Amino acid sequence: MRNKIIALLVASSAFYSSVVAQQKAKYVILVSIDGFRSDFYKDPSWATPYLQQMAKAGVYAQGVNGVFPTVTYPSHTTLVTGVTPSKHGILYNTMPDPGSEGGQWYTETKQIQSETIWEAVRKAGMKSASVSWPVSVGAPIDYNIPEIWDKQNASDRRGATAQYATPKGLFEEVVENATGKMQINDYNLSSPSMDQNLARIAGYIIRTYKPNLLTIHLPCTDGAQHAEGRESELLRRTISGADNAIGIIIDALQKAGIKDSTAIIVSGDHGFVDTHSSFAPNVWLAKKGLTGKGKDDWKAWFIPTGGAAFLRLKNPNDKATLQQVRQMLEELPEGYKKQFRIIEKPELVKSGCDPEAVLALAAVQGITFNSAATGEEFRTGKGGTHGYYPDFAEIQTGFVASGAGIRKGGVIPVMSLTDVAPTVAYLLGIELKSATGIVYPGMMEQKKK
Repeated sequence: MRNKIIALLVASSAFYSSVVAQQKAKYVILVSIDGFRSDFYKDPSWATPYLQQMAKAGVYAQGVNGVFPTVTYPSHTTLVTGVTPSKHGILYNTMPDPGSEGGQWYTETKQIQSETIWEAVRKAGMKSASVSWPVSVGAPIDYNIPEIWDKQNASDRRGATAQYATPKGLFEEVVENATGKMQINDYNLSSPSMDQNLARIAGYIIRTYKPNLLTIHLPCTDGAQHAEGRESELLRRTISGADNAIGIIIDALQKAGIKDSTAIIVSGDHGFVDTHSSFAPNVWLAKKGLTGKGKDDWKAWFIPTGGAAFLRLKNPNDKATLQQVRQMLEELPEGYKKQFRIIEKPELVKSGCDPEAVLALAAVQGITFNSAATGEEFRTGKGGTHGYYPDFAEIQTGFVASGAGIRKGGVIPVMSLTDVAPTVAYLLGIELKSATGIVYPGMMEQKKK
């Protein structure tokens, strides 16, 4: 299978370069459902009629391998750049801040170090729009409702969104014309109505401005799985709501008169794993005196991402401290050591993750790592999470596409998250030169001779 994928990579790279100037769709809608899984459209027991119809009418993947770590912000940046975190620079959800138990979230597009599909659209003289996409503040987007919140009250997104929306006044415009006045819990992660309101905003922008590219992030499915795992009534209601949000967007395309010239792609950032226990690796370091007594007085620090933890050294060349950490890991009880594997630097480089990490811990399914530096080193819990090394099916995300330029009846065994952005670029007939992903020829509709 690996050789077949490599052969396809070579073939499709040539295919892409030969037809990149041929626009296949006048409009592309890229929808990201947070925590999206392929069973949501492959298994008819899920209440997802729009997703299932898209799969029948177009192309779908059996699974999509994510980036490492499999968390939201690095993954969404890969979706719009086609490269891994080590190249686009959004390494985690929050900026690395060793010595503390949490850093500031990445929010501004200027932090992205690779070309985005939004930039490529603008260079091609086309228009773009975006609704609640991570790391989109200040992006070169014509109609932008970014994902942002009040720093003093993270549950309130309304004021900050209005402040950073472009053009100025766009958020007030969509509230007046698409959603009506929203209370605080109409526009945050506490309620599935968030997805519905985001879809109404996207629908209004589609009907009013007809952007060539619209990217939209539907976040609520992620929260349901964090709370109750891979299978629950809450999740079934939430994914049904996300599916309905897609229906709102399709309805807007029909009312705008552009449905037949639009390609719709639905993908995601990661899958989910049911969890039962959690380790605090920085507590292990603290017991060895490696975390220090103050924020700047540390020698080694783990950056946890749920299913993984990345080790940074204050001095990257501090071989003595690295050896001390290795010894510490070796001395852990056998029952602990069976719950994760150590990923060494060569494999980290190959995966395209944090270039400053000297090693990482990859947990087995069910185990997570938390950020605590004090207190218990092991605790039990429930629910679900992600952030794992992307080498098993449950952590894969999904991909389904239909509409203009997309063939009917195509099935891709497995693809990569880096393939989504080049596919969008191909459909629009534009170039995304830095992207390392591929475009699968079997995904695209062929003209009849």
